[in-house]
Amino acid sequence: MSPVSRPVSLPHPVLPAADWADRFTLGLPVDHLTAREAARLALEHPPRWVRRLMVLRNALVAPFGLKGAAGEVRTSDSEIGGFPVVSVTDDRVVLGFDDRHLDFRIVIDVRSDRPCGQTLSIMTLVHRNNLLGRLYLAAVLPFHKLIVRTMLSGIGARVVSSRP
Repeated sequence: MSPVSRPVSLPHPVLPAADWADRFTLGLPVDHLTAREAARLALEHPPRWVRRLMVLRNALVAPFGLKGAAGEVRTSDSEIGGFPVVSVTDDRVVLGFDDRHLDFRIVIDVRSDRPCGQTLSIMTLVHRNNLLGRLYLAAVLPFHKLIVRTMLSGIGARVVSSRP
C-alpha cells in the first residue's frame, strides 16, 4: 500500500483563503475506520524520527515567536495528537490553527467508495500570511510530504495487521 498524491482545488471551503494545498490518499481493505480513528492512528504514534524533527522545529521557530508543536501527544474531545480539533464527523476530521506566519488545516477524510474497503485521505491547506510564512513552508515542505506519506502508510499497516 502506497499513498498517492491527488490534486486539490482552491479555494477550499475548509480554509477559503488557502493559497497552498496538498492531498495524499490510500486505499484500505477495511470498512469500519472513522476519521477520528484515522487521525488518532496518524498523530498519536508518529515514528521516532518525526518526533525528533518536531523537537528541532520547535527549537528553531521559538525565537520568531511562532507556536510550537505540542511537546506531548494529547488527545481529547478538543485535540487529537496535540492538534486542535476544528470540526469532526465520522467521515471527516479537521484539525489546525492560525498563527502569525500562516494558518493551516489538516483534513482527514474516510470514504467508503471502494468495492472492498475505504479510501483514506489527508489534505493539508495553508494560508501564508506573510514572507515568514512563505519561507517557513518552503523550508518544511520536503519533510511535510515525507511525514504525511509515512503516516498514511503507517495507518495502512496498523489497520491491515489488526484485521481478524
